[in-house]
Amino acid sequence: MGAPLIKWKSYGLKNPMARATGLGSAHAGVHHWMALRMTAVALIPLTLWLSWAVVHIARMDYAAFVAWLQTPVNAILMLLTVLVMFMQAALGAQVIIEDYLHNEGLKFVKMAGMKLVLTATCVACLFAILKVAL
Repeated sequence: MGAPLIKWKSYGLKNPMARATGLGSAHAGVHHWMALRMTAVALIPLTLWLSWAVVHIARMDYAAFVAWLQTPVNAILMLLTVLVMFMQAALGAQVIIEDYLHNEGLKFVKMAGMKLVLTATCVACLFAILKVAL
């Protein structure tokens, strides 16, 4: 026998449609899902490049590293890698906070704090790369 069409819960006797009404649309979920996938795909070549770069950077002294980072291709790829990694981290952390925190006030505080910390750290990383590269 299937599930009953009407369930009794602490909020009363409601059918599934009545319980779902007012919970909002799922339109933003598609954008979020697509953004997660796009950043993940973008990170594949960027992570491969970063792995290759780390192996070569490990053998350099500071002056050689500065010269290496001052080449436009390396500076742009380093900036893109940092930016996309932080975007992916923010999107992933947002999903975790939304899915596992049920208190709306706590969810707001955690989301704001996470975005503040990740944005500040990303800006600091981008500034450091640009300072060395320029």
